[in-house]
Order: sequence, then structure tokens, then C-alpha cells
Amino acid sequence: MKTIGLIGGMSWESTAEYYKIINQEIKELAGGFHSAQIVLYSVDFDVIEKFQSENKWDEAGNFLCQVAQNLERAGADFIVIATNTMHKVFSQIQKSVSIPLIHITEPVLVQLKELNLNKLLLLGTKYTMEQTFYKDEYIKNGINIVIPWQEEIDLVNDIIYNELCLGKFLHSSESMLINIINKAVEQENIQGVILGCTELELLLQQDQIQLPLFKTAELHAKYAAKQALIN
Repeated sequence: MKTIGLIGGMSWESTAEYYKIINQEIKELAGGFHSAQIVLYSVDFDVIEKFQSENKWDEAGNFLCQVAQNLERAGADFIVIATNTMHKVFSQIQKSVSIPLIHITEPVLVQLKELNLNKLLLLGTKYTMEQTFYKDEYIKNGINIVIPWQEEIDLVNDIIYNELCLGKFLHSSESMLINIINKAVEQENIQGVILGCTELELLLQQDQIQLPLFKTAELHAKYAAKQALIN
């Protein structure tokens, strides 16, 4: 079994889900008493959040490059970044190590192609929704990405940083997110929803949404588990 290097802590709540899902998938696929071989480096999210809010992406990248190098030295065979937003510095981190990184959009794109879907609503942090680093991964694969109106972008971002990343899960916020999705269904004729923030998966579930809901963290974690079992 390969050893998964996991860059976590952004936030720790979603990292805990990564750890659980990876081990559940390994157990299901390998059976018996098998569990995942994981080297986890959980960062202090306060440091990363300040880099984000101050637009210091190079500094954030340098910080996570050191983390990735530590994981490589610790014996990781490949690395998974347990957050969507920090994939903004994915290429920077990949260049700093000799082992591969698995991009969080990779398993999502696999499913979208299997289901022949090409127009989806993206929900995530304001960085993920507004900037191109994340959306371009889908666009270059023929996927049309829809984002909410500006006031809704601000609302989703506020829910993520001021509630979910602090462990607050409010029914009122859940209802607001569902309303944003329903509006996109009516106005944009979307075919599904990409939860482009690992924390959103802690609040929204498939049974609340009529269209396919793509949980990026769950798909990423399961994909990493499968990769760990490939010789």
C-alpha cells in the first residue's frame, strides 16, 4: 500500500472527514483489518487564512511547499491537499517535491464525464468562485461553470469562514444555500452543483438537492484511497 501525504488543517473539521473517508474506502476495497497509511501534516489555519485575506498567495505557497517537503521526507508516495482554495498554489507545491500531487478536481471531472454533465453551479470561498485558478480546471475540460451573483458570493463566503470553519452549522445558512441553488436551477438551467469548499459538505447533503451534488472532498478522499492501492 502506498502512503498518502495529507496536508490538512484548513479547516481541521474537513480534514477529519478526509481521514475518516480515506480509511473507510481502504477498508471497503481491501477488506479485513486494512486501514490507510497516512502521513498527516495539519497546519494552523489562522496562518493560512491571514495569507488569504492579505492576498499573500506566494507566501502561502512557500509555507505549504515546506509542509509538502516534510511529507515527502516522512515517506509519502503522493500528496493530497485537503482544501479547494489552496489549490491556487497547487503548481507551486508540485514543483517543490518529486512525488505527485492529486488535484481535487481530478475525480470530479471523471464523474462529470461519466454522467455527461457540462453545466454546473460552483459554490465555494470567494477566491474559488471569483478567481480563475479553480474554474479553469473545469473550463479547459469543456465544463461550463456558473457562479452566484456577487451578494450571494459574499454570503456563501461568510457562511464558510464565519460559521463552518468555526464549527457552526446553522439551519438558516443551510436554507440560504439551498435557495441559491434553486435560483441557479431556475435561471441558469444548471445540471448539478459542485461543492468547491470542503466545509460545505458538512452542511449540505444529496437528499436536500434534486440535482447531482458533487462533494469534492469526499470524491478526492475516495480517489486518494484507490490510488494508494494501485501498484
